[in-house]
Amino acid sequence: MRMNEIGRRNFLRTTLFGGASAFLASTSLASSHLKNTCDEAKEKPIIKRKLGKTGIELPIVSFGVMRADSPALIQAAIKEGLVLYDTAHGYQNGKNEEMLGEVFKDLSRDSFVLSTKVKLEDDDTKTGKLTSASLNKEFLEKLDISLKRLKMDYVDILYVHALSTRDAVLFPEMLEAVMLAKKSGKARHVGVSTHKNEPEVILAAIDSGVYEVVLASVNYKQGQYAEVKSAMKAAAKAGLGIVAMKTMAGGFHDKERKQPINCKAALKFVMQDENITTAIPGITNFDHLTMNASVNYDLTLTTEEQVDLAVGKSEGGLYCQGCERCVPNCPKGLPIPEIMRAYMYTYGYSDSRQARELLTSLKLPENPCDDCSHCSAGCAKNFSISERVNDVMRLTAVPEEFLS
Repeated sequence: MRMNEIGRRNFLRTTLFGGASAFLASTSLASSHLKNTCDEAKEKPIIKRKLGKTGIELPIVSFGVMRADSPALIQAAIKEGLVLYDTAHGYQNGKNEEMLGEVFKDLSRDSFVLSTKVKLEDDDTKTGKLTSASLNKEFLEKLDISLKRLKMDYVDILYVHALSTRDAVLFPEMLEAVMLAKKSGKARHVGVSTHKNEPEVILAAIDSGVYEVVLASVNYKQGQYAEVKSAMKAAAKAGLGIVAMKTMAGGFHDKERKQPINCKAALKFVMQDENITTAIPGITNFDHLTMNASVNYDLTLTTEEQVDLAVGKSEGGLYCQGCERCVPNCPKGLPIPEIMRAYMYTYGYSDSRQARELLTSLKLPENPCDDCSHCSAGCAKNFSISERVNDVMRLTAVPEEFLS
């Protein structure tokens, strides 16, 4: 990090601490209480909220299982009081679901809540290339495979994964497919997940009259946070349950991983919104579990945590908010938000395998920016788009066995 950046961050931090009374007075997140220790926090009851009209009640922090591969970690989370475990058909090429199936197969089915996600090709739901029969067949076949891996007769929540437009959410054949999944008893409740254009997707889910839950990116770095918050309020009023993901905005401000985001503060910030039922932060070790689980007992933001959020909000970071302002100015029309998400997986999550899987699904040339003399796709977050694209696209040439 350059010296002027260090000076700037220290200046901001010193200024904010020095004027803490004014800062606290100006924010609804203010609190006069100091941070409780984990043991003190657990003397309080777990904070729980209802998931829309589903009848499911959950602790405000749940478990995003995407990168977890340890049965012992899942078992520890159960003891910590976590109830919802979120996976997907494609995570770890199915091994993620298999691992959960081994842990939960002998437990009482009403003692935990499982959600999984099935993704179809974006073009299918945008252009209608698939017939109703073929879409239903593919979707339901993937669901059956997921249930077999999970060793379950049903999942509590089934999401159509990674939708980003109103047309995709309201695609008639897709709605028919999820209704068939629910009618068959293989999914108790159905929903959509979205990484970008969250307000549009959330409002479309309300209008569908079918979806009961929305899993959406929500974090303190979102430029469109006010719009996301407004859409979530409308969804909650309509009886939909809201689950938050990407709450920690990539985990780091820099690719070198020397400037960590205050993840506990970021998680607390998101869950201050009572329209959100629960969050599914990724958990990969016992320290993550302890930290995240402690938020279930206390949402109070300390002065230091508030300052960390205020300082961190001005940093570029690794999280792409998917606003797509860059796309119209890209002469090749590259799916830049998806490539940026792969970049975040690589440097924020240290998950190059997931990044490569995402990049491969985009079917792009190995060096898509090479023949452009300059990059005309400006970024709202001032990311160097061409630099990041060229950097992360190298993964597509790396054999999978060499990836972490």
